[in-house]
Amino acid sequence: MILRNGKHAGSILIVCACMIGFAAPTHAETWHPPKGTTEMPLWPAELAIARPETSGPERTNVYKGPKAPLGIPTTTVFDVTRPTLTIFRAKGVNTGAAVLVFPGGGYKVLAIDFEGTEVCDWLTPHGITCAVLKYRVPNSGPHWDASCKCQKVPAVPMALQDAQRSMAILRSRAKEFGIDPHKVGVLGFSAGGHMVADTSNADKLSYAPVDAADRQDVRPNFGVALYPGHLWAEKGVELAPWNHISAKAPPTFIIAAEDDPVDDVRNSITYFLALRDAKVPVEMHIYAHGGHAFGLRRTEQPITHWPDLVEKWLRTIGILTG
Repeated sequence: MILRNGKHAGSILIVCACMIGFAAPTHAETWHPPKGTTEMPLWPAELAIARPETSGPERTNVYKGPKAPLGIPTTTVFDVTRPTLTIFRAKGVNTGAAVLVFPGGGYKVLAIDFEGTEVCDWLTPHGITCAVLKYRVPNSGPHWDASCKCQKVPAVPMALQDAQRSMAILRSRAKEFGIDPHKVGVLGFSAGGHMVADTSNADKLSYAPVDAADRQDVRPNFGVALYPGHLWAEKGVELAPWNHISAKAPPTFIIAAEDDPVDDVRNSITYFLALRDAKVPVEMHIYAHGGHAFGLRRTEQPITHWPDLVEKWLRTIGILTG
């Protein structure tokens, strides 16, 4: 593990999807997952849930420009008001483990494939069920507000609500999807990494119970936070005031790059120390190079092998065997 202080790059909340592109959307339609998956609404259609302030209906942007990682097009989702959960079933020998994935996007948009479905392409061949959360955006969690040049926290924690509801659904339907309810974890990137922390440390349900599914425990059994944001108070190694650390948080794995221009290395170190102080099992790897939003697409840099480290770690904590 390399621990070095990087130069602070100003605002820590640059939307990670900036590298994916904010060109005008090429498809004014909602996003739907690949065939062979199961997509379901998180909330009953008749239930009134908090709605983010959107600029229009849900839509997608397929970016094919020069900043697309490895030249592969990426898909960004905008203005989600009715969140969904998509299940990618385990392939081969089912381990019973499941991972709920939170795409990044600064709580503004969702990097739905680059930091979402591509995780499932990695996990399902290893016998791990994968679920991608299309949560409400924009401004559904702590976010940068350009008008005040400050971070704001929404009155209703919409992203946390969607995350907890997803955990409840996964555990309530565990038998249907071949999931061991004691082996359900979370993995997220950037703002999604903050959701990993939020979900892991929340000591109560963030919404009024809706149905029988909400009787389930909504705390994950493990958490993987990649270049998490929205954690650091921008001084010392203090957590921002909206973050809470629980001694009941699960074992956690953190990955970041020292040269991250968004400075999520400081968020990572701050979160690591907070968990350590709370005596929560935590492992962190900080690489010299990798930048921000390195995802899973393979490069020549050592950081590209982080999935191998996660697999080994899952064995050390008893989630995977053999």
